[in-house]
Amino acid sequence: MKEKILLIGGGGHCRSVIDVIELEDKYTIAGIIDKKELIGQEILGYKVIGCDDDLEELFQKYKYALITIGHIKSNLLRVKLFNILKGIGYDLPLIVSPLAYVSKHSTIDEGTVIMHQALINSNVKVGKNCIINSKALIEHDSIIEDNCHISTASVINGDVKVEEGTFFGSNATSKEAIVIEKSSFIKAGSLQK
Repeated sequence: MKEKILLIGGGGHCRSVIDVIELEDKYTIAGIIDKKELIGQEILGYKVIGCDDDLEELFQKYKYALITIGHIKSNLLRVKLFNILKGIGYDLPLIVSPLAYVSKHSTIDEGTVIMHQALINSNVKVGKNCIINSKALIEHDSIIEDNCHISTASVINGDVKVEEGTFFGSNATSKEAIVIEKSSFIKAGSLQK
């Protein structure tokens, strides 16, 4: 029997992650945690069953959770929720779309989601609580630290270090062997050299 998982946050990113979880077929979605006033509503057929205040109580029944809030302007809420969930004792699994390619010679930490058609090459390290979005390419020997969002169709070339908390915009490209500093906001379509 598949383990049940709670999704934390019910916006647009949540809808994309639901699609990945359904396709991966490792977990059953138990429900979604969102604002109190949204309890009872449905997102793609899954009910909003609680708000942040209910997380302690829900842990009696569910052991797995995943943060499904996006990261564009800020990742502070994602980081805060990750720490709350870990503090309660939740297991935050790695979720990988079967349509993505992840080298067996790479390592990816907990709470990270790899979306459809992302490509992660050999000797890549991806930290905790990251979003590697649809069609993102991360080349060999790169490091993506914790709490980063590598956006749709972006390219991280070989031997690049993306420091913690960075947002790397859609269609942005990095030159090889550079460091992208902590909490950077890399504009969509830009070239990092």
